Amino acid sequence: MHTTISAKLINVAAAALMGSALLFDAHAAHAANTVVARVSLSQQVMEVSVDGRPTFAWKVSTGDRTHVTPTGSFKPTRMHEMWYSKKYDNAPMPHSVFFSGGYAVHATYAIKRLGQPASHGCVRLHPDNAADFYQLVETFGPANTSIVIVK
Repeated sequence: MHTTISAKLINVAAAALMGSALLFDAHAAHAANTVVARVSLSQQVMEVSVDGRPTFAWKVSTGDRTHVTPTGSFKPTRMHEMWYSKKYDNAPMPHSVFFSGGYAVHATYAIKRLGQPASHGCVRLHPDNAADFYQLVETFGPANTSIVIVK
């Protein structure tokens, strides 16, 4: 447990430091300052790379048999620390990063379902991981973030 927490803090600190360093070097901003979240629907995993370096790998829940999660490459369109679904009975969607219409990467409280399809099409994460992802997108910017969803 201690190793996991330490590694997480190191990864988050490194990502933040890289973002800060880029503020002082405009030329480096073209080569760096990118976040790519790759979601595998078949593996139910989201792998996050910062500047091409693997940084996180998290279990997710994507769309179930009757609800599709769109595939493709997307940019975040809007972000909300807390959002309530207008379509699904005001269901809470903490740390939402919307990427296509009403689809978002967001936290779930149904953490026992992570690792298997269970959502209405969104990409659900553990609340701690959703907060980390939200912070990365906020730090590096939606324009420098890609969400790639593959089968």
